[in-house]
Amino acid sequence: MARRKSSADTGTIGYIAFLLGVFIAIISGLFYAAGALDASMQGFVAIVLVVLGLVVGLLNLLDKDVQVFLLAVIAIAIVGAGAGGMVLIPYIGIPLAAIVNYIGVFVFPAAIVVALKSIWDLSKL
Repeated sequence: MARRKSSADTGTIGYIAFLLGVFIAIISGLFYAAGALDASMQGFVAIVLVVLGLVVGLLNLLDKDVQVFLLAVIAIAIVGAGAGGMVLIPYIGIPLAAIVNYIGVFVFPAAIVVALKSIWDLSKL
C-alpha cells in the first residue's frame, strides 16, 4: 500500500524548494554579474526558478502567512524596480541587481499562486 504524503512531508518539500530557489537566485546572480551565463543558460535558470516558485506557492504557505508573504513580495517588487540604480554602486552593484532580479523571478510565481488561492478562498464565502 502506498504511503500518503502528510502535510509535514509537503511542508518539508516546500521548505527545501524555497531554500534551493534562494540559493540558485544568489548563485545565478553572481554568475550573471561575472558574465558566465549566456542567454540560453539565463532562460534555463529562469525556468527552474519559476518551477521552484510554483512549488513554494503551492506547498509552503499557511492561511495565516498569506498577507505577510504578499506584503513581502510587494517589497521585493519595489526593490526590484529600483535594482537598475544599484548597478551604479562600484563592484557590488551589478551582482546585487542581478540577485534581486533572480529572486523576483523566483518569488513572483509563488505570489501569483498564493494570491489566486486567497481569491479562491474569498470567493467561497
